[in-house]
Amino acid sequence: MKITMAHGSGGKSSAQLMKDIFGKHFSNEVLNKMEDAAVLNLPAGEGNGGFARIACSTDSFVVTPLIFKGGDIGKLCVCGTVNDLLMMGAVPKYLTCGFIMEEGLDTELLDQIVGSMAAQAKEAGVIICAGDTKVVEGNGGLYINTTGIGLIPEGRDVSSANCREGDVIICSGNLGDHHACILSHRMEIENDIKSDCAALNDIVDGLFAAGINVRTMRDVTRGGLGTVINEIAESSSCKIELDEEAIPVSPQVKGFSDILGLDPLYMGNEGKMIAVVPAEQAEAALAAMRATEHGKDAALIGRVLDGEGAFIKTHLGATRRFDVLYGEGLPRIC
Repeated sequence: MKITMAHGSGGKSSAQLMKDIFGKHFSNEVLNKMEDAAVLNLPAGEGNGGFARIACSTDSFVVTPLIFKGGDIGKLCVCGTVNDLLMMGAVPKYLTCGFIMEEGLDTELLDQIVGSMAAQAKEAGVIICAGDTKVVEGNGGLYINTTGIGLIPEGRDVSSANCREGDVIICSGNLGDHHACILSHRMEIENDIKSDCAALNDIVDGLFAAGINVRTMRDVTRGGLGTVINEIAESSSCKIELDEEAIPVSPQVKGFSDILGLDPLYMGNEGKMIAVVPAEQAEAALAAMRATEHGKDAALIGRVLDGEGAFIKTHLGATRRFDVLYGEGLPRIC
């Protein structure tokens, strides 16, 4: 077998690669949980409860183009890693960054991207504490790797394995914006669609400040909502049913996806998340999310049921099972 672009889609091919090669060699009790970030218990010394719980995540960003409506690779790499930490209930604190620059990269462009990265880090409340640069042969491209560290406050237990029958799934807003934005740039299609690229500190802080017993959180990136829901259903050994008509998609993205034959269920995002919460806290959770800048379009989109697998109730009233993304999807959206 040879590596194909499908192995970077975040879907079935990516998962198989993780299992067959990386999982085979790197298997351990921390990594095998396959969360957005690893949760680690580290000695904290006397007087600090004995241990500190931290979240650690790393990601590499290879988006094309480097600058797009609503963001750039610098903003994207901060938001992506910060969001992975937030999804474990952590308070993001530190980032490292590695820059792989192709020969011919314009230094003014690099300066703009690094400035954007610094501004987003400040907004997200993280310090860029270490980094590295490498230059390779190429045609002016740029790739960035970021690793993040966050502290998990006492009492928070967020995991993809925590869902319970009766829980509800809330989506923070319109899906598919980032995917449609990047594809529009690459196909030179003129429209007003902007990436949703954002750090989601305000939503997560709002949920916990409202006293919501958050079971699970996931940011909806590569592979889209369909892949994320399947992964949660598998981790929690539960059945999740979505309501197709409740899934928020803007008219612009809906029209764009209809024309190109895309399914918003599998379109990537960089500023959207889902939260699984107890049914009795659904209204409070919705209110908390809608009170924030990045969650104003939040919607209740599904429920956790007895059984296994991921299902969707269509606008026609039928219910069908859906799987993770299969195939290539859209490469280099993050």
